[in-house]
Formats: sequence, structure tokens, C-alpha cells
Amino acid sequence: MQTSINRQVLLKTRPSGIPQAEHFEIVEAPVAEPSEGQVVVRNLYLSVEPAMRGWVSSVGNYSEPVPIGGVMRSFAVGRIVASRSAAWHVGDVVAGLLGWQDFAVVDASAILRRVDEASGLPISTALGVLGINGLTAYFALLDIGQPQAGETVVVSTAAGSVGSCVGQIAKIHGCRTVGLAGGPVKTALCRSAFGFDAAIDYRAGNLDEALAEACPQGIDVYFDNTAGEISDAVLKHLAVGARVVICGTASVASWNPPPQGPRVERHLLVKRARMQGFLIFDHADRFAEGISALTTWVKDDLIRYREDVLEGLEQAPDAIAGLYRGENLGKRLIRLAAE
Repeated sequence: MQTSINRQVLLKTRPSGIPQAEHFEIVEAPVAEPSEGQVVVRNLYLSVEPAMRGWVSSVGNYSEPVPIGGVMRSFAVGRIVASRSAAWHVGDVVAGLLGWQDFAVVDASAILRRVDEASGLPISTALGVLGINGLTAYFALLDIGQPQAGETVVVSTAAGSVGSCVGQIAKIHGCRTVGLAGGPVKTALCRSAFGFDAAIDYRAGNLDEALAEACPQGIDVYFDNTAGEISDAVLKHLAVGARVVICGTASVASWNPPPQGPRVERHLLVKRARMQGFLIFDHADRFAEGISALTTWVKDDLIRYREDVLEGLEQAPDAIAGLYRGENLGKRLIRLAAE
């Protein structure tokens, strides 16, 4: 492989809350030669996830914290430019945990899947509607939420890449959908682009009253991406037999110490409801199933998606903070090179 310079985004200091631009630095180094079993991927798109806040936190999580001085962990999609792995070949387009960098020199195990260029869909979708976000919506809603035709499904961060997909999958299954989003632009997007039957601006106040009006028969499935005060309000309106999917805790600034708030046990007891957490990595052996279904729905215009694309690696350090500032309208990506 011809020697190239690799720009990498490293974690410079450990944030105590939402990571800001000053917690990262961009450095340059030669691209390393792959060892046996490794590949070199030229990254085309990098992903920006709310979960990245947890990945850089010192508090225990489902994965080890990104080390100080380490490349920022991220999903990415790119093309293999060198390979010493029998399973992967030069020219393959792949998605996986490839990090915030121009070139990823990784073990083959870091690759989650080969991206089908023949599908006719943009490569970028491998990080959004056909990637971890869409797969999270698919498995979490269908396996845990178990929506039934005629039921009411409420989704927090409903204009986001996961929430918007959840709402549309629920509609495919004959449900009535109510989206919670921040601000009139995002609530309008929920209705016009993603087909929610109702959309509530949680910043407008009177969330309890708005939920009662939008869900007069109660809430059968709550897909929770936020925790916090939004979820406190939703849980009051659960229907008997409701299912609550815990997918994210974006509204909680810190879990050290854990915040104190309303107790959920009485709601679950009286409504005979159940609450279950979800991590997408538990379903890796079924990714092909989810990708197949999502691809069909996207092509049939049953699922629509939006992408918020930033240009260039230099946009990465502030990209997570911008996500939490609510700047994005759609799946946030960073484009490094043309497809």
C-alpha cells in the first residue's frame, strides 16, 4: 500500500458530562502496515452517536471507556485498500467500529458487515437507517415492544435517527404513533416526513396534558431514548399491559451519582407493565434479518430517513456536543471522501 498520512481524532481529556471540542485533538501519523489478519479501510463516512458520551465517560458502561490518547471510538463505513485477511478483499465496502480517522488499520473482527453496493441505496445508509440506528429500532421495537395493530406507540427523540425509524416501523404494524421532539421544526418533521399521527413539543410545557390528549386510551408501547423528566411524564399514562423499551438516557447529564427522581415501581405494578433495556450488540447474529427488512421498507417508501452530513474530519471534535445541542435534523454523519 502506498504510504499515506492518517489524520486521527484522539480523546485528549476526560469530560465530566457531554464531550466538547476541547476534549479532542486531531493528530497526523503515517498509515501503519497491516499485520496478519488485519485490513486497512479508507473511511468514507463517520458516525456520530448520542452513545458516544457514555463511551468517553469514566463511569462504568457496557464497554470500556475510550482511553486518553486513544482514537475516538465510532462506527464508520469505508472501502478496504489493503488486506491480510482471507475473509476480506481490497475494494470491499465495509462497516464497523473503525474510529474517527481517515484510515483504520484493524483486525477483521472490527468489521460488522459487508455493505451491498448493488442495493442502489447510498453507502451512508449503512451507518443510519440500514445501520446500528435502524437495527436498534427494528429489534428493540419488535422484540421488546411487540407492537400490535391498533395500539398506541409513543417515541421520545422521535425526529432522531432511531426514533423516526421506530415510529415508521410501528405504523407498518398498524399502530397509532405519537412522537416527542424538541421544538416546532422537529415536531413538524415527525408529522410530515415520518408519518407520526401526533407530535408533541416537550419543550412547550404541559407535557402531561399533551400526552393525555394525544393518548386518551393510554400508551401501550413507550420507546424511551431519553429517561429523565420526559419519561416521568410518559409513565403516568401507561395502559394496562404496556411495554417500555429502555434504549437511551440522553436527557441525564451524569450518572455519578445517579439522579434521584420519581419511582417507577407503582406505575409498573398497577398497569401490569414491563420495562426492559436494550443493547444492539446482543443481536449481532440477526443483523442480516434486520437489514433485509429495512432495505425492503426503504425501497418501498415505507421508511423515510434524513441525514445531517458534516464535511471533513475537522468537524468531528464538536459533533457530539452539537448533537446534544439539537442542531441535527436527521442522522449525523461526517463525510471524509466521496463514495
